[in-house]
Amino acid sequence: MTGTPWAPTVIRPADVGVTANAAGLKDHLEAVDLGAMLVEHKALVWRDFGVGRDEFDAMIDLLLPVRWAYRHGNSPRTKVGDNVYTSTEYPPEYTISMHNELSYARRYPSRLLFYCHQAPETGGATPIVDGSRWLAALDEQVRAAFSGGVRYRQNLHDGVGFGKSWQQTFETDDRDEVEEFLGETGAEWTWRADGGLRVEQPGPSTIVDGRTDTEVWFNQADQWHIAGLGDDTAAALASILPEEDMPQSVVFADGSPIPAEYVTQIRDRGLSEAVDVPWRAGDLMVIDNVLVGHGRRPFTGPRRVLVAMAG
Repeated sequence: MTGTPWAPTVIRPADVGVTANAAGLKDHLEAVDLGAMLVEHKALVWRDFGVGRDEFDAMIDLLLPVRWAYRHGNSPRTKVGDNVYTSTEYPPEYTISMHNELSYARRYPSRLLFYCHQAPETGGATPIVDGSRWLAALDEQVRAAFSGGVRYRQNLHDGVGFGKSWQQTFETDDRDEVEEFLGETGAEWTWRADGGLRVEQPGPSTIVDGRTDTEVWFNQADQWHIAGLGDDTAAALASILPEEDMPQSVVFADGSPIPAEYVTQIRDRGLSEAVDVPWRAGDLMVIDNVLVGHGRRPFTGPRRVLVAMAG
């Protein structure tokens, strides 16, 4: 895509005239309008403040005073604090393609906070992409095909099976609580005879951000479609399960299949438009979850990045 390159705004202590520690970062955050900064810059990285894990909780309260639980989330992660999670536990040798958190759900967070507790030995950057650039990078044929939106399908097992259980997904073992949550989302659901749960959820392919009047690519078709898994993995899974029984899948809103070549174009062009944010221990990053998508590069060595989210 042509045009002015976009990149997140990196803030260091000297840039804002504060000390290079958590106290200095606190002083800075208390003096700025974070919401306005995010609308302007879309993603903000605080580097060289040396925020330790025991100091991170105070930073969370400044950046995300009201945090969401990761309910209806499909990424493998562990809860490690007050609605604070590991960013993902997806195997380190794989790339996680670009996406907006919970864009397949009716209720999605507006803001994400990442914190690097331990940087990996190599790789492990978090790529982020301007959603308007991602949309513009797609062929007109693809944009037109997706104009009617998509339909996501989930099969959540009851404790044994592929993917996540419904208990893990909704952070409860109470069926009534799950139904109450789903009833507020516009989803359709069915409890299966084996104790599992099937959920269908319509969603848009793009949305227009009301603050900036900017249209952005906003769906997870490439992550939910079997073609997004890669040829070998897709073939192995297809040999075990029919598509309607897979942990997750996606079709166009009218139920027609999404061509595999559209999926790979979406995935590849999102990654090609992305800007990598490498991690150093103590770094923090906040992204606007509507204007910006994110992913993860492969890495070696232990990597611990935490995430929290808010509406």
